[in-house]
Amino acid sequence: MSEWVEAPLAVHNGALRAVLWDMDGTLLESERLWDVGMRELSLHLGGPMSEETRIATIGGPMDLAVYRTFAGLGLEPTEDEQAAAAVWLTEYMRALFAQGLPWRPGAQAALRTVREAGLGSVLVTNTERALCEVALDTLGREHFDHSVCGDEVPAGKPDPAPYLRAAELLGLDPAQCLAVEDSPTGAAAADAAGCTVLVVPSLVDVPGSARRVFRSTLEGLSAEDLHELHGAGVR
Repeated sequence: MSEWVEAPLAVHNGALRAVLWDMDGTLLESERLWDVGMRELSLHLGGPMSEETRIATIGGPMDLAVYRTFAGLGLEPTEDEQAAAAVWLTEYMRALFAQGLPWRPGAQAALRTVREAGLGSVLVTNTERALCEVALDTLGREHFDHSVCGDEVPAGKPDPAPYLRAAELLGLDPAQCLAVEDSPTGAAAADAAGCTVLVVPSLVDVPGSARRVFRSTLEGLSAEDLHELHGAGVR
């Protein structure tokens, strides 16, 4: 990228202090595994999943994704049916995760770059803690100061709560953080929390906004790039 110019950062109430990472589709190619899991859940509940329903579940919290799967089949679940479906999906995904989680291009090096730059790092995911722990065996816990999971906040993405919690754990203002996301749902959450959002799209396109900056890949991401991207999203 072009030489980093410090001027835009002067407008900010604080320079970049941390990077907040989405997991599925951003660091790991697990969004494609979720595609398999969600379609299998739909079959388990009674029929194939439409493409419209699948797109509506991408990046969302598990409870909403499960509900939308029922709705896509024209079903209105009871609380017990909803809970049972969530358990079924968790166990199915646990088995898929255990078989191996491929990395997104450039993600491993990007995590190391953040650490070497002395920046804070938090994993922020709608995935529930039980599955996140399996994924952390691949990601490496040493790359993160904290992790925030979908079942540990009042509401999952697109609500800003996960990103607000991540910034709180670091003792930072969200504006001092660069969130890295791949989906409209995740980008909306980070945007609403007040973070600059680096969008690296995966399965679906993500609309732009004043706080969002775009990159086609994490490959070649440098510490200078991180500061430059953060500054570009300051408004």
